Amino acid sequence: MKYYLGCFFMLYCFTVTAQEKTNPFTIDANYFYGTVLEHNPDIAHLITDHPTGVILGFNQKTFGNKAWESRYNYPDYGASFIYQDMKNYHLGENYGLYAHFNFYFLNRNLKFRIGQGIAYATNPYDKVENFRNNAYGSDLLSSTYVMLNYDKQNIFKGFGLQAGISIIHYSNANFKAPNNSTNTFAFNIGANYTLDYDNQPDYIASTEDKKFTEKIKYNIAFRGGVNESDINDTGQFPFYILSFYADKRLNRKSSIQVGTDVFFSTFLKELIKFYSIAYPLNNVSGDEDYKRVGVFVGHELFINKMSFITQLGYYVYYPYDFEGRVYNRIGLKRYFGDKIFGAITLKSHGAKAEAVEFGIGVRL
Repeated sequence: MKYYLGCFFMLYCFTVTAQEKTNPFTIDANYFYGTVLEHNPDIAHLITDHPTGVILGFNQKTFGNKAWESRYNYPDYGASFIYQDMKNYHLGENYGLYAHFNFYFLNRNLKFRIGQGIAYATNPYDKVENFRNNAYGSDLLSSTYVMLNYDKQNIFKGFGLQAGISIIHYSNANFKAPNNSTNTFAFNIGANYTLDYDNQPDYIASTEDKKFTEKIKYNIAFRGGVNESDINDTGQFPFYILSFYADKRLNRKSSIQVGTDVFFSTFLKELIKFYSIAYPLNNVSGDEDYKRVGVFVGHELFINKMSFITQLGYYVYYPYDFEGRVYNRIGLKRYFGDKIFGAITLKSHGAKAEAVEFGIGVRL
């Protein structure tokens, strides 16, 4: 599921944090009050009040000891915890653990945080006892949040203040139906504290050459996982994807990609069979091929050994109509040496998630 993307991201951040204990760090706490956005009319009955909660953060500061730190204006990375009362009996409460990055702008007074992790839902869907919760089909959810704060640190003896807005997303990426998900828009206010505030090192200016070139590289990736269709209790099935693509580095931060995917999604095979029997008037014979082939273009943003990928694809072989011909993919890659990488990505059609993909590949 997409919550494994959070595991991957958190493990990386925690590992890096453990390796750089000498840098100072900050802690922060925010209270938030918001509303669940009606991104899908199917969840309208679950929006009954204004959710509240707290966001707690631990942030490892960077000062340019590694080249990527100055490249991104000395961001923080760390871990955070969110408690959210959804203010609806059927949704219950959510508890989330995240890895995050903080990026700074406007003389480091504006802070943008993006976090990815795993949340526990106290009251997920149950076909007998909680059938109205069509947002969360499982008790473990993927969760992503973004926060934009005016952030003033070390106002008085290490203490500072912050305030801004947040968006918190919960979903299980179709690992198990139903999966209509929720998005909370919230206002937050809080305080922060800088440990060892009177002994902060100086920022180290970048000395790396701004010019960076690299030959075109060729990539082979194998992805897989488990997912379910949108029809409740139809079962979870494995899927497999082969990807071939070329990439070209534009600079130290970015590369562009062009390639093709071959999809073997067995849940779709079962869905075709289901519709051919249950809905004979839909003109589904049951003999349609469940395999698909797509071509895509993409972008990769490099942050140290990690990178963030975004891809937009189009099915050129599409024998069965499922969610439209256009698909997109976002996710994280982690390089192990110069050639081998692991990846966890979310494949969707617009805002409609299809699956979380676990991948391994080689870059030649």
